Amino acid sequence: MAVSSLSKKSPNIAARRTQYRRAGLAVLAVLTTLILSLASLTSPFSLAELRSFDYLSTLTPPSLPKDSPVIVAIDEPSMAEIGSQWPWPRALHARLIKALRAAGAKAIGLDVIFAEPSADPQNDAALADALGPDVVLAGDETLIETPQADQFVRTEPLAEFTARGARTGIASVHLSGDGTLRQVPVYADGFAAQLAKVAGRPQQPISGPALLQTFGPARTYPTVSYYQALDPGQFLPDGFFRDRVVIIGLSLQNAPTLKAGGADAFATPFTVHTGHLVAGAEIQATIFDNIAHGLFITKAGHAAVIAAIALGALLAGGVVFRATGWPTTVVSIVVLALLIAASYAILRLSHIFISPIGPVLAYLSVAAGQAGLDYATERRSRRDITRAFSRYLSPALVARLADDPSQLKLGGERRTLTILFCDVRGFTTISEALKDDPEQLTTLINRLLTPLSDIVLESGGTIDKYIGDCLMAFWNAPLDEPRHASLAVGAALKMLEAIEHLNEDLQREAAEAGIAARVLKIGIGVNTGDCVVGNMGSARRFDYSVLGDAVNLASRLEGESKNYGVPLLLGERTASLSATDFTIAELDSITVKGRTTLSPIFTVLPAVKTGPLAAHRQLIAAKYAGKLSSKDPAFAELEREIPHLAGYYRLLRSRLPS
Repeated sequence: MAVSSLSKKSPNIAARRTQYRRAGLAVLAVLTTLILSLASLTSPFSLAELRSFDYLSTLTPPSLPKDSPVIVAIDEPSMAEIGSQWPWPRALHARLIKALRAAGAKAIGLDVIFAEPSADPQNDAALADALGPDVVLAGDETLIETPQADQFVRTEPLAEFTARGARTGIASVHLSGDGTLRQVPVYADGFAAQLAKVAGRPQQPISGPALLQTFGPARTYPTVSYYQALDPGQFLPDGFFRDRVVIIGLSLQNAPTLKAGGADAFATPFTVHTGHLVAGAEIQATIFDNIAHGLFITKAGHAAVIAAIALGALLAGGVVFRATGWPTTVVSIVVLALLIAASYAILRLSHIFISPIGPVLAYLSVAAGQAGLDYATERRSRRDITRAFSRYLSPALVARLADDPSQLKLGGERRTLTILFCDVRGFTTISEALKDDPEQLTTLINRLLTPLSDIVLESGGTIDKYIGDCLMAFWNAPLDEPRHASLAVGAALKMLEAIEHLNEDLQREAAEAGIAARVLKIGIGVNTGDCVVGNMGSARRFDYSVLGDAVNLASRLEGESKNYGVPLLLGERTASLSATDFTIAELDSITVKGRTTLSPIFTVLPAVKTGPLAAHRQLIAAKYAGKLSSKDPAFAELEREIPHLAGYYRLLRSRLPS
């Protein structure tokens, strides 16, 4: 039986496949780590990481610090109360600064750029008189890129304003590629940084890229309208501004939407939940709290990202190391949740952001990739096993092997098998008669071997080979079968019945054709013993076959059957194992070619009464004792009581002295 698609180097196909699978898994994990590490350098990957930051950092945002800034909003209600279009006279801003200072504000940030003189110099003079070292005015830095050159533009307040002690703070911010504000500005004289200096707040040093920790959606910070701050005694509680940092800026809508946009408003990590923009004044307040309280999040370096990716690949390799299936799916869900939870815990406890995107993608790539490979291997294995064994095993056994290839051990193993040889009697004569009609000879042998082969397969046997008109089969390999001896004997009896049916068909066909009918007879030998089963043959072609003394004896028994007048002979161990299912009769002890010890031989009888069977045993005992003669009356009685052995009794009597 050729199984060239299966390996012959390892005695255990499952072990060999496990070795190949683990090697492939290692390669998959390494390639995944390498590819994702390179991908992590690209902008789309970085944006995906930042989007994961949006969700993690806003999952349970920290509370606002107690001394966080207060926002004075230049909003629609203020415009209605003041009754003037924007921009308002600078004298009004001067009035606000004096009111806030009188209310006890520690530092005042005006997130409005006064880079050019106003139409009324008196307004500029009024604002200049109100300014002092407790005030920070907004400036701007812009990089204008053109095909000809890149131009850096810095916009600052009028010199007359800064001459009064007011500080300049760059209020510019940097947006990520998707237009979301996440990064802490790195300006040494940034607006929030200058406010922190004015307020006497020490700033936490920032090393490397830092991400903003946001505290909530728009209007999270305490906010009052501009007109209210002009007269806090009338509109606000006592001490509302005392010792507080105040930031004044535009907030023209309650919460501008991402689609509609808004003046001096930006998308933040919370925008993914609300869809609303956050006013620039609140952005500066957020930056202030991040640098003043050390709440900013440090983005992990590329080495840490690679390590996280490698960890995800390693975890996936560990989970799918043995196999993939629904248990690994459940475990994978838990592991993925733990990876995300670990990223969140590091963000919250260490203020370091290591995106879960890398390790999660690595885990999914390795786990899903290995699952796909396992599925493909399983399909290929089923196909190979089905192709290799479908002609030699029953469909049920092929399905069992395909479902669990680990039951198949190739390359040589020692097993107890039951072997059957079936040969056509007088086939040489038939071949000689049909030498001029090879097609008819082929048809005849196929009609003979087809039902015999079907019987073997239906009884759970394995067809080893066809040797001309001889069929060799065995039971208990490649799959375990505890009743192998009884199944083989049962198959032998069915073969004898099948030959009778075939002869009936041949006789009918011969009668219709007006020719002499050919009667086919077979001899069967069945023996059980320890054998070596596995791949036998050359390096280029080999068969799944058996070797051993038990095989030789089974072949000899088939040949000896014609010398005992019975179509079926069994070896001693086969007879012992099948005695509970069949009526077994011992016939003789012989020494077959190639063996020096005596081998008891047996046959199977149809239903026989206890008396005749006991008489047969007595006759065999007398034969062994040398006390049996050809004139013994037991022969006639037994030929009548056990007609199945009539031929055997006649042959035995002819060999005895008279």
